Amino acid sequence: MVPVPLTAWNVSVVTGASGGIGEALARRLAAQGSDLVLVARRREDLDRVAAELRERHGITVDVLTADLTADDGIAAVEACIRERRPDLVVNNAGFGIVGPFADSEVEQVDGMVRLNVLALTRLARAAVATMVERGSGAVVNVGSIAGEIAGPNLAVYAGTKAYVRVFTESLAEELRGTGVHVQALLPGVTRTGFQEVAGDVGGSLPSFLWQDADEVAAACLAGLRRRQVVTVSGVHNKAFVAGVTLLPGSLARRIAGLASRARGRDRSPV
Repeated sequence: MVPVPLTAWNVSVVTGASGGIGEALARRLAAQGSDLVLVARRREDLDRVAAELRERHGITVDVLTADLTADDGIAAVEACIRERRPDLVVNNAGFGIVGPFADSEVEQVDGMVRLNVLALTRLARAAVATMVERGSGAVVNVGSIAGEIAGPNLAVYAGTKAYVRVFTESLAEELRGTGVHVQALLPGVTRTGFQEVAGDVGGSLPSFLWQDADEVAAACLAGLRRRQVVTVSGVHNKAFVAGVTLLPGSLARRIAGLASRARGRDRSPV
């Protein structure tokens, strides 16, 4: 039997919704008639998005200001999920830092792991618990194609995104038959605020490799309709991921290292 497509969401929770992919997903979900809970650290940006979506689509939009690198921020969103029992939870909040691991700030590394891994896992746990009980729902965990290959000078970020994919695929199989779907969304370089935080990520890449946040959001929702467990946005990114899987691990690491050195960002000996 072909599973029923995932198309209707009464209530959706989106983290990192003040810009980028999170905002783009919120806009598309609002256009489909979903009520929203938008989560981010920046209240002013959340209020701007919420006001526009309420006026344009006549939906209910609540905002929740929370720092998901902090225990109380994670707990606040967990409580919201348990109370609102959303049909869809999008774990989009995340960040990365470019640079040699030896030079990284401990606070930045800790924050990256807490946001990209711990918060995502905790919120997925809160969502899945309510969804399994109800017998329906979906969770989107936003990873990256950076998690598909070694990432010199992006080691922690790439490692956290590799976790997102393996965690999501494992959970998808665990939830088979429950009515609950999980998706790992793997974008490539996307025009968002990510680069402002991370530094020069993808700055030397040709323009055709870049995607807009709305393109990624469209790919995410199309993947949900088809019940894809792993959704890679963009034909070029799909080709990249397919190619990486064919390479021996040692060769893939070597290529990644050479590419990093070509950008002048790896000071270790060849």
